[in-house]
Amino acid sequence: MTAEATLPTTSASPTVRQVWTRARSIVLVLVLLLAAAVAIAAIRSDARHGALDPRSADPYGSRAVAELLGDRGVSTRVVTTLAQARAAAGPDTTLLVAVPDLLTKSQQSGLHAAFTNSGSRTVLVGPGAASLGRLAPKVTADSGPSYDSTLAPDCSLPAAQRAGNAQTGDYRYTTTANDADECYPSDGRPTLLRLPDAAAGGDTVVIGAPDIFFNKRLDKQGNASLALQLLGSRPHLVWYLPSLSDTSATDSGSQSFLDLLPSGWLWGTLQLFIAAAVAALWRARRLGPLVPEKLPVAIRASETVEGRARLYRKANARDRAATALRSTTRTRLAPLVGVPVSQAHAPEALLPALSAHLHGDGQTLHALLFGPPPSDDAALIALADQLDALEREVRRS
Repeated sequence: MTAEATLPTTSASPTVRQVWTRARSIVLVLVLLLAAAVAIAAIRSDARHGALDPRSADPYGSRAVAELLGDRGVSTRVVTTLAQARAAAGPDTTLLVAVPDLLTKSQQSGLHAAFTNSGSRTVLVGPGAASLGRLAPKVTADSGPSYDSTLAPDCSLPAAQRAGNAQTGDYRYTTTANDADECYPSDGRPTLLRLPDAAAGGDTVVIGAPDIFFNKRLDKQGNASLALQLLGSRPHLVWYLPSLSDTSATDSGSQSFLDLLPSGWLWGTLQLFIAAAVAALWRARRLGPLVPEKLPVAIRASETVEGRARLYRKANARDRAATALRSTTRTRLAPLVGVPVSQAHAPEALLPALSAHLHGDGQTLHALLFGPPPSDDAALIALADQLDALEREVRRS
């Protein structure tokens, strides 16, 4: 057996009860966090699955719209790549772009070039500043959102007048196009725009919120009527769901890694650093110099020695342990052989006095009291035994 395996349990070793008492609060917090994470994941696992997907029957899916359009003779086809979306351009097609802001700059420009002057209708759902500059150049998003979800049409667009009130409020827009239909205003800014293309007979529809296409909100107000009229004006509907697997997103003009991060990532990271600094400050034991204080109870010297020895052993600090043993031995031997304590650690003063007192070999004493640190634990134990034997011999002589 090794020397470490044979060491007995000391009075300073924590018991199982003490370990559990110290760790139970941490374990409890971890269990609560795990339970909360599982609960949140279970609750939200189906909440946004298949959002704006015409094949999904989830509350935020759009299967109900696709089914109603199918009953009216409008075919719906889902595409996930830019190439498929561009190939569908034509006067008999409506293109719905589910999340325009997820497209890269090059994808947005390519999509706009394909559908300009094609006679198609393009429906942009909830576009923001990240996509409007390329997909709808004459439209800008208002800096403040709409605080009213249900709005009145307040325009001459036939589809809006027939639908009546609808849930279009989220983004608000401003346009420089003189012939645009501006509908469902909120605080003077429209949340739905129709931009006609007089040359080819097509148009672009910009709507500030996706609510009218959701399964769970299709039966609210005039949502169903407005959705069917916007998407059913042509016999074919191409539903473009941007995908990360689309190779066009990796073109030279694509966004960088930092562009793909959420807009608030920098502030979030800064808040984490601040929280970590505050936690470190809170956990700090002292903010100034150490202040000596009396212990509330008396501690046996053996426990102090044993505790320090365990620390030395844990750090494999045999050199420090040997230095402490030799220094203490030299301090006790110096008065016994007539050497001042101030010169106890000077070999030229201590060793001649010891050699004369013991009539021994000065080289052996030098190696014992001032030699190199031991190479292993066994050598350290042997050094301690030899120092004890030397001190006993000096006291007896």
